Amino acid sequence: MHAVVIEEPDGLVWSEVPDPQPGPGDVVVEVTAAAVNRADVMQRQGKYPPPPGTPAWPGLECAGVITAVGAEVTGHHVGERVCALLAGGGYAEQVAVPAGQLLPIPQGMSVQEAAALPEVACTVWSNVVDLARLRKGRVLLVHGGGGGIGTFAVQLGKALGATVIVTAREAKHDQLRALGADLAIDYSTTDFVEAVRDFTGGRGADVILDIIGAKYLARNIEALAPDGHIATIGMQGGSKAELNLGALMAKRGTISATTLRARPADDKARIVRGVRNQVWPLLDAGEIRPIIDRTLEMRDAAEAHRLMEASDHIGKILLLPGDPA
Repeated sequence: MHAVVIEEPDGLVWSEVPDPQPGPGDVVVEVTAAAVNRADVMQRQGKYPPPPGTPAWPGLECAGVITAVGAEVTGHHVGERVCALLAGGGYAEQVAVPAGQLLPIPQGMSVQEAAALPEVACTVWSNVVDLARLRKGRVLLVHGGGGGIGTFAVQLGKALGATVIVTAREAKHDQLRALGADLAIDYSTTDFVEAVRDFTGGRGADVILDIIGAKYLARNIEALAPDGHIATIGMQGGSKAELNLGALMAKRGTISATTLRARPADDKARIVRGVRNQVWPLLDAGEIRPIIDRTLEMRDAAEAHRLMEASDHIGKILLLPGDPA
């Protein structure tokens, strides 16, 4: 088969590689589409190596058709249309996936569109719902609202009955409001702490979903509501910062810092079950939809990474093994 291989220095090449070798608990998926994530860019740059036993090429989510089923797999069959959460290897014509990381294609959605869902749905649900316990009547602040994570988080927050605030460049504000954002803040011209406080009558945000990390730590605590939770899922603004414990304690606040890729398979399967039970009905009902900026051929993965690094896109960028439909 072919896959997008990382070649030094910092390059991506569509090359022939060995076919996947599934284990007894795996299925093989013929990939219809894979989605691009910022973690893929970090892997290409040598900053985020794949876990042991994972293919060397990038790709944390895909969708396609099952072509083989391991001896210990039940409940899945050859020919089934699925999307999948991956530890890597999605930028390819085929990929082996643990059966516990499969999700069905939502009703009324194409296989190609569904490739934009597994990583973002599992990331947002596990942090915003499972950890931070977002619920109706609470305020959710989403940093990086224009990306794949952000556009999904806005929709999930609204579906849960929360008030949603996003930070993003002004050019993306109209689209984010159309997705349900109650307030959009241009982080380049406006102090988001002051804007959040003004909008909430001085109370702050109950849940903050943060992709920035160190640069925003102190300001996130300032913007946090009493008993609020900061869920850190990225380090675009650095990994080291001084934590003012007094300020955090005064808010009775909590902070979590998580990644999804390196979690044990049984924990990923637990998250996938939660997403299947709580998020997929919202997708089936059309209350949430994948936001896809554009599709490119996998051989043009380098261009997809350039677009991701420029942050000019809205939602997800998809890669297709063949010509884009």
